[in-house]
Amino acid sequence: QVQLVESGGGLVQPGGSLRLSCTASGVTFDHNAIGWFRQAPGKEREGASCISSNDDSTYYVDSVKGRFTISRDSAKNTVYLQMDSLKPEDTAIYYCGTAPRIHNPYYFCQGYILPDYWGQGTQVTVSS
Repeated sequence: QVQLVESGGGLVQPGGSLRLSCTASGVTFDHNAIGWFRQAPGKEREGASCISSNDDSTYYVDSVKGRFTISRDSAKNTVYLQMDSLKPEDTAIYYCGTAPRIHNPYYFCQGYILPDYWGQGTQVTVSS
């Protein structure tokens, strides 16, 4: 069976950093697009950052651009989200999701194509 396991969330002060991890079993990330989606209370789910299935091209929503970095480690079947200069508005549950053969990560993060599989989510809270 397919399982995505997320880790790395927690409570940090504004300006701090976190590194989220998503490790897959039963599916290979090597030829899949992966996205980090977040949902804050009372708000719609938002694609924060996505990476292509084939060439590692990336997409970032404007609000995180320059602060977040998504990367893939194929040998470990793991995708990371490095989050720096965190702001209170980054507070949300962060989910990883994956789907095959999406060359343009924009369409994945924008919700035109939905993930086949989701992780359980990890809470990120940015507060003083």
